[in-house]
Amino acid sequence: MNLSNLLFGVYPYIALTTFFVGSLIRFDREQYTWKADSSQLFEKEQLRKGSLLFHIGVLALFMGHFAGLVTPHSWFLALGVSDMMHQVVAISAGAAFGSVCMIGGVILWKRRMYNSRVRANSRFMDIFILNWILVTLAVGLITIPFSIVHAQDNDASAMIALAEWIQATLTLNPNPAMLDNVSFIYKLHLFLGMTIFFLFPFSRLVHVWSVPLGYLFRPYQIVRTKFVKQR
Repeated sequence: MNLSNLLFGVYPYIALTTFFVGSLIRFDREQYTWKADSSQLFEKEQLRKGSLLFHIGVLALFMGHFAGLVTPHSWFLALGVSDMMHQVVAISAGAAFGSVCMIGGVILWKRRMYNSRVRANSRFMDIFILNWILVTLAVGLITIPFSIVHAQDNDASAMIALAEWIQATLTLNPNPAMLDNVSFIYKLHLFLGMTIFFLFPFSRLVHVWSVPLGYLFRPYQIVRTKFVKQR
């Protein structure tokens, strides 16, 4: 087995298995650690700015990557979305939201590293996972000039290859050979991104599982009405 088969044929399943099974084990055995460990008490202003930008960027990037790479190629064509249109949208959205996420991440990184009270209450994994995410973001932004060159040459082969590889992997038909002609920078970004899933259960990122989606659908709860009932 060569390195390509290991990284893009076996490692994705190791990362995803660790992501799901590790999260379940941590929830079962260490529920007191299942939290974001907010450091708001130590500093609020930079946390508010950085967290807002970072979370907006992360959510947009995740949804964009998911929709753009998991949706079958034929579906885009059926909807009238050409390969070049798809690539231009991916470049534009990736550059915009990637920059927003990076700005927010840098604010959070600076706060965690240089605020003495926040740093003193940071665990090793808090710093490590933030650094890893920022490196992944940086490499993702570096891929944009490569994608622009591809778009100028009317070449969507790299984007299609990445999407087809992900779809094949998720349907349990891994084929690392699909990435043979893809530039190294994309493969590096892919590896860094997969490793975030691998590290997920060992970090404070597990709080993502506890996002209160139910609040979006529950009816309003009136605690105290402003109208005084007449008796």
